[in-house]
Amino acid sequence: MILVPVVDLMRGQVVRAVRGNRNAYRPIVSTLCAGSDPVLVSRVLCEHCAAPRLYVADLDALTGGAAQADVLRSLLTALPDVELWLDAGFADAAAAESLLESIGTLARRIVPVFASESLASMQALQTCFALPRAGILSLDRRDGQRLDTVGCWDLPQYWPKQVIVMTLERVGADCGPDLATLRDTAARAPGTQLIGAGGVRNPADLDQARAAGAYAWLVASALHDGRLPAVRL
Repeated sequence: MILVPVVDLMRGQVVRAVRGNRNAYRPIVSTLCAGSDPVLVSRVLCEHCAAPRLYVADLDALTGGAAQADVLRSLLTALPDVELWLDAGFADAAAAESLLESIGTLARRIVPVFASESLASMQALQTCFALPRAGILSLDRRDGQRLDTVGCWDLPQYWPKQVIVMTLERVGADCGPDLATLRDTAARAPGTQLIGAGGVRNPADLDQARAAGAYAWLVASALHDGRLPAVRL
């Protein structure tokens, strides 16, 4: 199982995600490091997982504010061998390109994540993965409800190669992964690389997720709590 460590950025700090309830997020407390500085936390997570990629959720942008471009530049500078998967509430491909252009040449290592809760239209879904700098689709749901006004969940013909299955109420909830939704999504899109998100507590959960069809899993809380051991190279 490929582990993709996650940092949730809010007002320049790494915060702990709690069931997708962004009003409840607080600065991260971790067994791996002291403090909530984005560069420090990101570096230790990538080292712990031996991960060449890092998922970044810019909560300022996701809640209607300005993207944290300076923090993103700092991460890209400090982690020169790491690819950033960035969810910044992109409504369409133009929004992603605008942010990446503002970051400059370092943005070559950013892969935009287009979330079903943020995409503005069917046209946006159809076109955002046609760009040379193709991205990842995140299929989002909370409490059994799809966050998806466009209908992304039901249009696998427009999905890119990599798709995140995001179960927000399980993020930071220590309740296990949503394997049923993962299996259903895998059955509808054979050959798609599915990346799960939410609920993983321990290595046994990762084994079950792999058996259910996951190619990779986004992880944060289980790493910070010391429940997933370091990868030994």
